Amino acid sequence: MNDAFIAAADHALRTLSGGLSAGRPTPGTASASSHLGQADLSAAEKALAGALMRVNHVGEVCAQALYQGQALAATDRVMQQRFQVAARDETDHLAWTQQRLDELGARASLLNPLWYAGSFAIGWLAGRAGDAISLGFVVETERQVEQHLDEHLERLPAGDQRSRAIVHQMKADEARHANDALQAGATPLPAPVRWGMRVVAKVMTTTAHHI
Repeated sequence: MNDAFIAAADHALRTLSGGLSAGRPTPGTASASSHLGQADLSAAEKALAGALMRVNHVGEVCAQALYQGQALAATDRVMQQRFQVAARDETDHLAWTQQRLDELGARASLLNPLWYAGSFAIGWLAGRAGDAISLGFVVETERQVEQHLDEHLERLPAGDQRSRAIVHQMKADEARHANDALQAGATPLPAPVRWGMRVVAKVMTTTAHHI
């Protein structure tokens, strides 16, 4: 268990310091589509895209923490591996959104350590509640993220095709994570829990848009 906590702490430091790298190419930057995102954006469009991608980056910081907390709390080895595999996709998302922030001249949220700590605690509590509930938490989280990404696709500047390509791939991955959790035996969360998750997510996304 001590080794697991050390590994979790190391992962947290690498997440917050930008030390994690993607295993897949960034969407929109392959040779066949290298023109994506090259259209000139106005200062206002860059500011909006940067704010939205900062929110997405915060979401990926939280995703790393949630999956790490759930994996640490899980007692079944298969469940631990399931969360770790999902976290690898989220690592790609984290690196992609950080890259796009850099390209837009925007910064990550100053509150990322706070988001990480809170999400890790929530993930650990979900994991301690049992496998079915923990998987249900994954389903609800990913469904809410999908909705949030749809909203961003509506708000991103039309000319920012690179950010759009990233968000589209993220949305596809999140949908797959939710479906995998359903097939693995997720149980639906009670309505008050789902409502509470939405409130917390709203506070986080609204704050991250500016800070």
